[in-house]
Amino acid sequence: MKLLLVVLVFAAVTYLAIRWLQDHGNGDQPAPRRTPKPHPPTRPVAPDDDEGFLRDLEWRRRQQERHRDRPQPPDSPDA
Repeated sequence: MKLLLVVLVFAAVTYLAIRWLQDHGNGDQPAPRRTPKPHPPTRPVAPDDDEGFLRDLEWRRRQQERHRDRPQPPDSPDA
C-alpha cells in the first residue's frame, strides 16, 4: 500500500515538473504547445432539423400570404 502511494506521488511530481518545463521552454520564452486535433466536420443537418431553415421557410410563407392578400392596384388607369 505504501509503495502504491509513493508511486502515485512520484508520478504526480514528475507530471507537474514536465508540464512546468514545457511551459517555460528555453529560458524566458514559453515553449509552443501542441495544437489540439481539429474536430471532425459536423454532420449535415436535415432541413427539418435546422431551426434557421424552418424560421426562414415560415417567414417566406407569411410574406407570400401578405403579398397575396394585399389588394392589387389596377394596371392602367381608365381614360
